[in-house]
Amino acid sequence: MMSGTRSFQAEIREMRESDLEQVIRIEHEIFLFPWSIGNFSDSIRAGHHCRVLVQQGTDLVMGYGILMIGAGEAHVLTLGVGFAWQNQGAGGKMLHYLIELSRKHQAEFVLLDVRESNTGAANLYRRSGFRQIAVRKGYYPAMCGSEDALIMRLDL
Repeated sequence: MMSGTRSFQAEIREMRESDLEQVIRIEHEIFLFPWSIGNFSDSIRAGHHCRVLVQQGTDLVMGYGILMIGAGEAHVLTLGVGFAWQNQGAGGKMLHYLIELSRKHQAEFVLLDVRESNTGAANLYRRSGFRQIAVRKGYYPAMCGSEDALIMRLDL
């Protein structure tokens, strides 16, 4: 059970094509420059580790994460939690699941990028042991041009 203003139990399972409508709804709710439904579909077809966080016993998608693993390293390609479920442990639950999945597949480290302005996510990553290793200048599109990405790494 996670704490917060709402009490819920959640489970993580493989993302299915039938989840994509809910996933894309969350994506548009939380990101100014969201992935397309095609990006998610392609990730599933490519065999990336695509997961959804669902309310236990239902198909209600609360969040999602996509992990790519290869050559001893893992990359969190995207991680999102619906606005209604933020700041209640849902993002941390998904992130820790992806970290454990990386360990299970013998990755030596996990990498991810985060918008410089996304302090909530960056703080979650830091609390989970990630450290900033570089900055990608102008990596993300922004309303007035572009925004830097912080590259973060967790050694396993």
